[in-house]
Amino acid sequence: VCTVTGGGLSGQAGAVRHGISKALTYYEPDLRPVLKLSGFLTRDSRVVERKKYGHAKARRSYQFSKR
Repeated sequence: VCTVTGGGLSGQAGAVRHGISKALTYYEPDLRPVLKLSGFLTRDSRVVERKKYGHAKARRSYQFSKR
């Protein structure tokens, strides 16, 4: 059982997977190459893009009216 806070379901699942993989490499160092090849040791560094002024959201602009 793992306790995770913040983020969505997929992000939490990824965080648990990453944590278990790091713990496995700590106790069993020969698993490291296999886990690294599978991408379990790489942290997903994507974060929410900030909202810019003059825009409704990070990239979405306000509705443009010609007249």
